[in-house]
Amino acid sequence: MTNTPVAASMPAARIEAMLVLPDGATPTDRGYLDTLGPGPAPQRRTVASVAMNSGFVSRIYEGPWRQGALPLLAAGMTMRSEIDKAVRDLRVGGSQTVLDVACGPGNFSGRFADLLGDDGLVVGIDMSAAMLEQAVDQNAGPRVGYVRGDAARLPFADAEFDAVCCYAALYLVDEPERVLAEMVRVLAPGGRLCVMTSCARLPGAVQRAWGGRRVGGVRLFGRDEITGLLRDAGCTRITLQMRGFAQFVQAYRG
Repeated sequence: MTNTPVAASMPAARIEAMLVLPDGATPTDRGYLDTLGPGPAPQRRTVASVAMNSGFVSRIYEGPWRQGALPLLAAGMTMRSEIDKAVRDLRVGGSQTVLDVACGPGNFSGRFADLLGDDGLVVGIDMSAAMLEQAVDQNAGPRVGYVRGDAARLPFADAEFDAVCCYAALYLVDEPERVLAEMVRVLAPGGRLCVMTSCARLPGAVQRAWGGRRVGGVRLFGRDEITGLLRDAGCTRITLQMRGFAQFVQAYRG
């Protein structure tokens, strides 16, 4: 996508009309719509969370950071092949309204928007101002806009989106169970959801003893943990694909 100033190109009014905020609250337009206000992102400080809020990491995210980590995690997949998989799983196109949760610098959001028709819309949401500044600079366009907000308390009404995506983020957040429930809540009935996250792939007894612990702020999920949470949240037709220490999950809202 072109480096068009987001204030001139993003459908800000359309996105702002979708936001559900406390009475009297209004988002601040920083090129993205900020619903959190000044100060650091409201999450536990870990090595991983500090990195994701770093201006330096946001600038190298698409290259050395992500391209270095992803082949180790997902058995050789590149970011491009990861995005292509998300496009296929969500069947991105037409007039869909798509939510990209923990969008980072907007690599997925921008690609999704390129595939939509004029009535389509992609909303990328992230806690990190540094990541969103990069998204505005690198992945702006007429069918995509960005929101600074909390994925565990998505600022949108129920059933607002046709498709929801969250790749390479759940293992970093404080409340992954709540994030998944929120993703399902804002998904329209029959809508598609896809997730890529970690998978411990440990022997059963070791995995049970592990119990969702973190390493350096990164959570290692059990093989059935994400699918079980989505099933509990009301999803159907749930599928799981394993690649290395990554799991790709697709589901529909019932």
